[in-house]
Amino acid sequence: MIRVVISKEDGAYRSFICSGHAQYAPEGTEDIVCAGVSAIVINTINCLMDLLDEKIGVDYDEDEGGLITCVFTAPPSDKASFLIDCMVHGLKWIMAQYGERYLTFEIEEVGTC
Repeated sequence: MIRVVISKEDGAYRSFICSGHAQYAPEGTEDIVCAGVSAIVINTINCLMDLLDEKIGVDYDEDEGGLITCVFTAPPSDKASFLIDCMVHGLKWIMAQYGERYLTFEIEEVGTC
């Protein structure tokens, strides 16, 4: 299962982590759920960096369960927040089409220190 956790602090996006594999299709075959989630998440990161020049840290490890981590190192712009909203919308759509068996996500509010 793919798990996406999006963190907010004081209502502003701070980070998101995507990990796991959907296992919608047998290993080595075309897994449309994994492909869809990957496209949405990677496109969001690319847009944040290339189009908006947001200050983010990105780390990924394909061997570690398809792990992708994106952390805002400065408060996100309104456009960046909109992109994350679009990512959430896309993930909700995939989850509605294919079910929580393959994809779950949560938005968590983290406290300030």
